[in-house]
Amino acid sequence: MSYLENTSHHRSVVPEGSGALFFIQTFSTLGFAVLYSTLVLYATKRLGFSESQANTIMGVFGAFNYGLHMFGGYLGGRYLSNRNLFVLGMVLQVIGCALIALAGVTGLYWGLAMFLTGSGLNVTCLNMMLTQRFKPEDDRREAAFLWNYAGMNLGFFIGFAVAGYYQLTENYRALFLFATLGNAVAIVLTLSRWNILKDINTPLNQVNSRQLMQRMLVGIAILVVLVPVIRVLLTHAAFSSYFVVVLGAIIFIIMGRVTARHRQQDEKSRMKAYLLLAAGSLVFWTLYQLAPMGLMLFSENNINLNVYGFRVAPQWIQDINTVVIVVGGPLMALLFKHLRQRGWRIDIPMQFSGALFCIGLGMLVLPLGIHFAGSDGLMAFKWIVISYVFQSIGELMISPIGYAMIGKLAPARYQGVMMGCWMMVTGVASVLASYISGLMPTNTGSTPLLTNPGYSEVFNVLGWGSVATGVVLMLLVPLLRRLIQRVPA
Repeated sequence: MSYLENTSHHRSVVPEGSGALFFIQTFSTLGFAVLYSTLVLYATKRLGFSESQANTIMGVFGAFNYGLHMFGGYLGGRYLSNRNLFVLGMVLQVIGCALIALAGVTGLYWGLAMFLTGSGLNVTCLNMMLTQRFKPEDDRREAAFLWNYAGMNLGFFIGFAVAGYYQLTENYRALFLFATLGNAVAIVLTLSRWNILKDINTPLNQVNSRQLMQRMLVGIAILVVLVPVIRVLLTHAAFSSYFVVVLGAIIFIIMGRVTARHRQQDEKSRMKAYLLLAAGSLVFWTLYQLAPMGLMLFSENNINLNVYGFRVAPQWIQDINTVVIVVGGPLMALLFKHLRQRGWRIDIPMQFSGALFCIGLGMLVLPLGIHFAGSDGLMAFKWIVISYVFQSIGELMISPIGYAMIGKLAPARYQGVMMGCWMMVTGVASVLASYISGLMPTNTGSTPLLTNPGYSEVFNVLGWGSVATGVVLMLLVPLLRRLIQRVPA
C-alpha cells in the first residue's frame, strides 16, 4: 500500500488513497464473485428451478446490479457521499448473503434484494473515489484503473476458487456465509482509511450542514425503499428484464438529447464519442455476460471436466479469466506505455475494436472444440481455456479503459451519471445474455451429442457478429479520434 500511495516523494506513483482502494476493491468483490458464479447452479441443483428460470433470474441479477450503478453515481455524489454509500451498500450485502445462506427460497429473494441494492449502488462510488484522486489531464489514471481492475479480479479469483470448492460438495450454506466475510473486511478497510477517501468536487461538497443532513436522510430513505421494490421485481423476473432493456434505451436517448443540447462544443464532441463507444460495447458485454448463464450450463454439461484425473468445478473455469486479468492488467499497462513511447497510437477507439475482435474469437473457438469433441460429445477442456483467454484479453482492453475514459470524456458535472450510464450498459447486456442463453439447447434430459449442434450454431452467430461489430468500430476510429481530441485553449 505504501508503494502505491507515496506520492509526496515519487511523482510517478498514484495519489494517496489509490492503494487503499486496490485492497478495498479486492475484498468487496468476494460476495459478488460467489453469487455471480453460483446462482444458476444453486437455483437449479438445490432450489429446483428450471434452467430457463435460473437464467432469467441471473439476467435480472446482473441487470439490477449493473443498472443501479447509474443511480449509485447520482445518489453518492448528491445525497450520501460516495464513501458513506459504499459502506452502507456493503452492510446490505453482508445481510443479504446471510439470508441467502440461511433461509431457502424466501431468503433467496430477500437476500438478493438486499445484496443487489448494496452492490448495485456502491460499485460506482468506489470508481468515483478512485477517479476523483486524479485531475482530468493526469495520464496516471489509466494505470491506476488497471491496477484496481487487477485487484477486483483478485477478489473474483478467490471467490470463484472457494465457490468451486463448495460446489463439488454442494455445501451452499457455508459458501454464502463465506461471502459475508469479504464484505465485512471491505467495510473495516474503508473505515480505516476514512479521511483520505473523502469526496472531491462533488455537488454534495457545495451544500451547508443543514442541507447535508437533509440529503443524508433522503438517501437513507431511498435505500430502505429500494429493497422491497427490488424484492418484488425479482419475483417478476420476466417483466423486470423487459423493463431494464426499455429503461436502458430511454436512458441512452436522454443522454443523446443532453449531448445534443450541450453548449460547450469541445465537451459535446467527447460526449458524442462516449455514446458511440457505449453502443459498440453493448455487443461485447452481452457476450461476456454469458459466462454465469448459458456458458456456465454448457461448461457443466458439455465439457469434459475431468482433467488429468482431477475433477474441475464449473466455477474454477472462470478463474482462467481472473488469472489473465490479474497477471495481464499490469503487463498491459507496461506494454501500452512501451508501445506509445515507440510511436504506436494505442488509444480508446483502437482498444475497443480490439476487444470486440478478441471476444468474437473467444466465441468462435467453441464450435471448433465441439467439432473435435469425443464420442460421448464432451468437448476437451483446453478449448474453453482458449476461449476464456481470448475473452479476458478483450476485457482488459475495454473494461478498465472504459472506467478510466469517463474522467477523460465526461464534463465534471456529468461524471457520476456518465459513469453510472456506462455501467448500465452491462446491465442491459446481462438481460440480453439471458435471452441468448434461452436460445441455447436445454440440457435437462438430454445429452452432449444432442445439444452440441445447437450450441455450435449459437456460438458461431455470436462470434461472427462480434467480429463484424469490431470491423465497424475500426472504420469509425478516425471519427472517434477527432471527437475525443481536446481543442487547445
